[in-house]
Amino acid sequence: MWALLFLALVLSGCATSSAPRDATRDSNQDDPYRKSVQELASLDRQADDFFRAGKGDDAAAVIQKAQPLMKQVLSVPHPTLEAAEAASDLDDLYGRMLLSNHHYGWAQMLFQKNLSRWKHWEPQSDETARRLKQAQDEIAECSRRMEQ
Repeated sequence: MWALLFLALVLSGCATSSAPRDATRDSNQDDPYRKSVQELASLDRQADDFFRAGKGDDAAAVIQKAQPLMKQVLSVPHPTLEAAEAASDLDDLYGRMLLSNHHYGWAQMLFQKNLSRWKHWEPQSDETARRLKQAQDEIAECSRRMEQ
């Protein structure tokens, strides 16, 4: 189940958007964009609650539902910090789920996405540094478990 969900997520990330972009307007300032970011954050919390309650299948379903929304909020020329955080939270949760199911390589790939996201985020802040450190620690945990 987890591997199939991961494959679907990877393949959905390869698709290109058919919606034309208006270069003269920063679409991340639109009210619909902000609502999409808020909805993604809400789905993150819902999936995390399911995972913490031991309901992995329910969490996976919410993660799958959130994927198109994550792609949408990150597809603008300059995603907001809130959008990056919501996307990061979703990737982190899915990585932790994979880690708990002993899919260390797949989990490490998701944590690596977060490492790259926060290593290159401008401007850096205490929160982006915390998220970068978290990704580094999770990657190290994957490596440690793969070596066992």
